[in-house]
Amino acid sequence: MEAPEEAELCFPHINTSCRRRTGPYVETMLTYTVLSCITILTVILNLLVIISISHFKQLHTTTNLLLLSLAVADFLVGLLQMPLLLLQNQGCWFLGDVMCVVHYFLAALVFSVSVGSMVLISVDRYIAICNPMFYTTRVTLTRVKLCICLCWICSAVRGSVIFRDVLKQPDMYITCYGSCVVVVGFAEGLVDIIATFLGPILIIAVLYLRVFVVAVSQARAMRSHVAVVKVERSQAVKAMKSEIKAARTLGIVLVVFLLCVCPYYCFAVAAETTMIGASYSLIMLWLVYLNSTFNPGIYVFFYPWARKTIKYILTLQILQPGSREVSVM
Repeated sequence: MEAPEEAELCFPHINTSCRRRTGPYVETMLTYTVLSCITILTVILNLLVIISISHFKQLHTTTNLLLLSLAVADFLVGLLQMPLLLLQNQGCWFLGDVMCVVHYFLAALVFSVSVGSMVLISVDRYIAICNPMFYTTRVTLTRVKLCICLCWICSAVRGSVIFRDVLKQPDMYITCYGSCVVVVGFAEGLVDIIATFLGPILIIAVLYLRVFVVAVSQARAMRSHVAVVKVERSQAVKAMKSEIKAARTLGIVLVVFLLCVCPYYCFAVAAETTMIGASYSLIMLWLVYLNSTFNPGIYVFFYPWARKTIKYILTLQILQPGSREVSVM
């Protein structure tokens, strides 16, 4: 008579084991299939971005270096975090308490780097559009590399502060054998909301509005001088389209970021503590991770060189001698 109850346990031979969340077989398999496809898609898209920017010398620019940092963070989300989160869909964790804390620490690290990279890209585009004459002197490869390093270091420090208690005692919040739950206190959660949600949104929104205003003003100025020379008119229209496209891209980034991250942080604001690892929290974490799936499409596949580099990669032309020098712009 006890066999059905034991079958619901994560570890049937351990009395203190957590119970497995069960559901209809078709629904469970459909969920795993969809989430697995999202995971694979996230890895592939970001890997294509990493290979493209790393391989072709023509893409070794300051802006693309920031895109590379973002792609690496999002690639790690797809490669490490999504598969581990997929294991928790039935409420069971089989990798031990230490790996549970490491899992959420890495999740906080790569997500913070992803958000930080988005802010840096917004700053880069702001300077390029609003102060183009000073762009080459203010935004250099050395400064961009330094900013990227600081972004990763600050993200690691942030994760250490938020999870400092559970890093010392991994089983602090474990209620049953086979669970993976981390509780973030109110103070830590408030700092997290400001550092990775409210702050970045405010910065990106302000920069986006400024870029939009500049793009509109330049568009009006160009219309007033369209009768000068035909060639100049063609160049003006091209510049205007480029700036409007940059503003539009930043707008899409902000909207997608809000849609993916708002549910998780709205719950965090409503609760005094955030219990990461509970069933409702896992759904919100998947929404947060979806941002890493959308980022490659928003940031990279809006650029013309993306289709060329993907073609070179998929047809294995990058293995040919001299492929690094190929013009892809």
